[in-house]
Amino acid sequence: MTEIRLDLRGLKCPLPAMKTRKALERARRGSILLVECTDPLAAIDLPNLARETGDAFLSRSEADGYAIYRIRKVGA
Repeated sequence: MTEIRLDLRGLKCPLPAMKTRKALERARRGSILLVECTDPLAAIDLPNLARETGDAFLSRSEADGYAIYRIRKVGA
């Protein structure tokens, strides 16, 4: 299983969702995206993005002033 780290701290909506979507398109099935983000709207946007793409939103956690979202690539 591959982990792909995206440092999207400092970016504002809609950039975190757009960059996460592009990373999911390039990722292999089974890969885990670790998305680091400071945008508060990402708490809504990233779970919705995973639902739209058919991928699995795994978790959200906090670390030093930013959130870390884990999304597993499920689709082809």
